[in-house]
Amino acid sequence: MLDIRQFRESPEHVRERLATRGIEFSEKVDDILRLDTERREAITAVEELKAKRNSASKEIGLLMSQKKLEEAESKKAEVREIGDQISQLDIKASQTDEELRNILLRLPNLPHADVPIGSSEDDNKEISKWGEKPSFDFDPKPHTEICETLGLVDFARGAKLSGSGFLLYSDWGARLERALIQYLLDIHVHENGYTEVSPPFIVGYDCMIGVGQFPKFEDQAYMVQEGLDEDSRGKMYLIPTAEAPVANIHREEILKNEELPKYYCAYSPCFRAEAGAAGVGTRGMIRVHQFDKVELIKIVEPEGSYDELNKMLSNAEKILQSLNLHYRILQLCTADMSFGSATTYDIEVWAPGQGDYLEVSSCSNCEDYQARRMNLRYKDAEGKNRHPHILNGSGTALARLFVALIETYQQPDGSILIPEPLQNYLRTDRIPAS
Repeated sequence: MLDIRQFRESPEHVRERLATRGIEFSEKVDDILRLDTERREAITAVEELKAKRNSASKEIGLLMSQKKLEEAESKKAEVREIGDQISQLDIKASQTDEELRNILLRLPNLPHADVPIGSSEDDNKEISKWGEKPSFDFDPKPHTEICETLGLVDFARGAKLSGSGFLLYSDWGARLERALIQYLLDIHVHENGYTEVSPPFIVGYDCMIGVGQFPKFEDQAYMVQEGLDEDSRGKMYLIPTAEAPVANIHREEILKNEELPKYYCAYSPCFRAEAGAAGVGTRGMIRVHQFDKVELIKIVEPEGSYDELNKMLSNAEKILQSLNLHYRILQLCTADMSFGSATTYDIEVWAPGQGDYLEVSSCSNCEDYQARRMNLRYKDAEGKNRHPHILNGSGTALARLFVALIETYQQPDGSILIPEPLQNYLRTDRIPAS
């Protein structure tokens, strides 16, 4: 959530930055300023009336002691009238505050000044590339054909079990998926200094509000109902990413200065009701309703948050480098960033069978946007309560890493070589041809 003080102190700056994310957002600035003024005026009026009521109450006591009963009764009527006015103003202030909050919850984060302004993903900026695209002396097969030939993923039975967009990993496919998850966790815990947590895969509505998933993306979530209890609908949701529970671990807390920074990593399945439009991108494993991911979360002091973002990006890169997978890094433009992000870098890995890059990691600095939504604070060195910056990143996402790996390491005989770091996890150096 954006800081209301930004609207009061620099409305034109806020308007200009919001416009880069959509004119419909910048148009809300005037409404916010109006509601904020109305709310503050109502609160000021209430305070003035309370002071007036206190003064009148003291006069009543004095009049009673002087046996001026008629004047005392008149003053009591005045106090009751003041009380009614206070009640009406309290209701107005509460309603205005709720209306203001509802608008603020629906506004995206302000993009950092360095973020390229753009209207679509075509305006994203390529920052760097690592490695070389693999070369083949045969036509590389797409992952769908590899998976079906080797029995790694049973697409038909996955769809039979749960519908389109769900996967059934099998045999070597299931073992490779598990090996990748364990490898990612081990690297981030033992080499990158993250604390592993295993969060619930169902969270409350407030957690989704906290990370900015709701109310914007409520139509893309899987809502959970407890048995036949319809009253439970709208309270709990399957997580779209481990960011939802992990970033909220310290929601509504005030942390001590010395507790920061906090680095968390977590494995979770991710559930997305909206997996993408129909077409080429939705076949196979590229866009699915359920996939695995290892998520990285940092809670840090504001002054060092962009250094922390660069380190998080390096942590995700390290995974791909260790597997010798060619990738590129993009800085997302204003139109393509996630709702709560101030800056986002995507890592896209090359998938030879697709002849294209696939996003496997998105590292974002949300600055204090999420911390405000979840009322997370910390005491700085001077004892002042401040909102920390929260960062999130994929470290990395599957199944696209799975796709890139089997397409990159496919062999002419149909087998798949296993990169050296994964061999101990799979207890083999290759998945044999069928």
